Amino acid sequence: MSPSHIAPQAMDFLDRTRYPVDEWALVERRIDTDDLGATETLFSVGNGYLGLRGNVEEGRDSYSHGTFINGFHETWPIQHAEEAFGFARVGQTIVNAPDAKVIRLYVDDEPLLLPIADLMQYERRLDFRSGVMTREILWRTPGGKRVQIRSRRMVSFTQRHLAVMTFEVTMLDDYAPVAISSQILNRQDGEDEYHVRSKSMGEGVDPRKAGQMRHRVLMPQSNYGNVADGRVALGYQCAESGMTIAVAADHRLETTNSYTKRIQTDDDLAKMTYRIDAEPGQPITLTKFVSYHTSRGVPSRELLDRCRRTLDRAQDEGLEKQLEDQRTWLADFWTRSDVEIPGQPEVQQATRWNLFQVAQASARAEGTGIAAKGVTGSGYGGHYFWDTEVYVLPFLTYTTPRMARNALRFRYTLLDAARNRAKQMAQQGALFPWRTINGEEASAYYAAGTAQYHIDADVSYALSQYLAATGDVDFLTREGIDILVETARMWVDLGFWRNEADGTFHIHGVTGPDEYTTVVNDNLFTNVMARFNLRRAVQAVRELVERDGVEYEEVVKRLKLDLAEVDDWERAANDMAIPYDEHLGVHPQDQHFLEREVWDLANTPLDKRPLLLNYHPLVIYRFQVLKQADVVLALFLQGEHFTPEEKRADFEYYDPITTGDSTLSAVVQSIMAAEVGYHDLALRYFLSALYVDLADRHQNTADGVHVASTGGVWSALVNGFGGFRDQGGRFTLDPRLPETWESLTFRLTLRGTRVRIDVHPDRVDLCIEDGKEATLVIRGQEVTVTPGDPVSVPLDGHGPRLEGEPAPVPGRRRADGTIIAAIVPGT
Repeated sequence: MSPSHIAPQAMDFLDRTRYPVDEWALVERRIDTDDLGATETLFSVGNGYLGLRGNVEEGRDSYSHGTFINGFHETWPIQHAEEAFGFARVGQTIVNAPDAKVIRLYVDDEPLLLPIADLMQYERRLDFRSGVMTREILWRTPGGKRVQIRSRRMVSFTQRHLAVMTFEVTMLDDYAPVAISSQILNRQDGEDEYHVRSKSMGEGVDPRKAGQMRHRVLMPQSNYGNVADGRVALGYQCAESGMTIAVAADHRLETTNSYTKRIQTDDDLAKMTYRIDAEPGQPITLTKFVSYHTSRGVPSRELLDRCRRTLDRAQDEGLEKQLEDQRTWLADFWTRSDVEIPGQPEVQQATRWNLFQVAQASARAEGTGIAAKGVTGSGYGGHYFWDTEVYVLPFLTYTTPRMARNALRFRYTLLDAARNRAKQMAQQGALFPWRTINGEEASAYYAAGTAQYHIDADVSYALSQYLAATGDVDFLTREGIDILVETARMWVDLGFWRNEADGTFHIHGVTGPDEYTTVVNDNLFTNVMARFNLRRAVQAVRELVERDGVEYEEVVKRLKLDLAEVDDWERAANDMAIPYDEHLGVHPQDQHFLEREVWDLANTPLDKRPLLLNYHPLVIYRFQVLKQADVVLALFLQGEHFTPEEKRADFEYYDPITTGDSTLSAVVQSIMAAEVGYHDLALRYFLSALYVDLADRHQNTADGVHVASTGGVWSALVNGFGGFRDQGGRFTLDPRLPETWESLTFRLTLRGTRVRIDVHPDRVDLCIEDGKEATLVIRGQEVTVTPGDPVSVPLDGHGPRLEGEPAPVPGRRRADGTIIAAIVPGT
């Protein structure tokens, strides 16, 4: 059932007997083996560099064991059924790093296996303020003995290469021999230590999943174990990419019980085992510090030295220092980033889970990108897409600009590879890859991959947002301008003027965001964003000329820049073809889009959804049907170039034919539904996006968090209901608060000043939380707020209120007199 057919009050989605409401944590009170994959994702911990899936410590049962390092990947040759020049040649897939989460427990020689254990009590909690995942269990052994088990797991936000785990066992009533086996285990080849294939490697083809390697990936380089100091380590090199990794773990056991310990290491296993004579009421606490280091080629023995230094420092500082540093980091994060929805505890909890996921995907992603699944799973092979720039960076730009800068600098480091890709595609300038880890195009299906040239404009758009919000002229001059210039060169070379009489600039043979319509002419989103890209490059160069002749000369020399080409960019932008159908009163998604018939979604069986898994691409391409927002996304990102009437007409046309098969879509549909007046529909789309992963609405949460959707939740709140827009550094507010909400509070960091914005039904309140002053335009009224002097601006409602939802497209008449029909292929 689509979000438009569900009442907002019915869209909590979660079983509250299992997942109680807690505004600052995700809590699980009952295990269910039917959704192990989803819960492993939901309870993952990470910091943007290192991620640990929420697998149970005992290692069994699990859907997909996972430990991931951002950017740590293997390469493999892409085999095309039929070759052609310029096809992507080398695939890249994130590697499942050696797993240090494993801590096995045996009582009376009986293993703790959660799916079959007699659990008298169970609770698992991912706390958004402490950044720690905890678990508390009361286990009755087969022999009837009660055992209390408490564990903690954390990946540090302050120490990029560090994870911390504790495991506490207490016999409550009886003596028992206890064994604890702490391990580092190489799982990369798809089998666990029991030679059981992962459930995530089932049959069927799903392009959203990662491919599986057919060769051994991690080649052993070194192993180490010392029973005296409790330290074990493993080192590897990837067989094809040559990347290296080292992982080391320190162990400290605290107990008044007597115990012995032994150590075992080999190529794929490092194990520390403790045998304890456990007396009742005497806790046994194991503390495990783990460090991971990776490199593109540094020998693993050098990485082991780095691990040792990380662990030595952590041991010197102690466990409590790591936990306190984590709390302090997150307190600062929430001070900048929290969005408050009073009176909506379920929504509040889900919102904070989503924002916490963005932090876990990006906080320490330094020198790398932000992957579509962050570091929570292997979905999409660990690749970076446009998701980062359009859906994730806005949140970072306006709350934690430093993280946004890191992500943009990563794109800059890929600029040479983008230049090479442009040459392969017979273009000037630079063409960023559609999906990548190392900078090379990794999309084997060019129609829905390489053809999405709009990636260049998306990167430039995110860069421009960052510059407007921060005023970081230094970054623009030294690196950012290179991106703007090289992408502008690509656009003016890719497009063409049809003839002198027809003074329009066209871009043919591209794919827009909607992957159900490919390789088209004059895709509206692409043209609108290319126009923005060209104009922004012109502005940057001309401002540089005016500001500093020396800096300009350096740019001219570095980029071989000629002002004459800048004039060409401006002309192309001004002459850009923007399709519009006067008869239907809408912007066609592309030149021939409106000539097609409409896919009859209402009568398409649910077992045929999503379409991409049930129909050949050519079948889908013949219809007016959208995987995700395309024109509607353009209305949001470049809204100042469309009238309110055009926005409403376009939204009403495209919304009924958008499947929502992409998790990128609902947030954009929510934002534009709110703006044009479909308030109830906006709330339904928002709630659908809010629970994409928490309720596994696309049945693939097991593959990892949909990071773009989590970032998009912030956009839906701030841009949709808060009505915030950044029009080239002119910050505006036009709120659209849902009728059932009493208020909405969010923060924006603008030019170094953090302003708090409280949206109420009858007013907007602004105050400075940190910094000097901020100026915003609220419904045409310019307002400046300064420290200690809050401002309140009255509101006359929250925009137009339209009932229901847009009418279906079929039945409308085209300009040539034909009527648009609705069809379900194959029926």
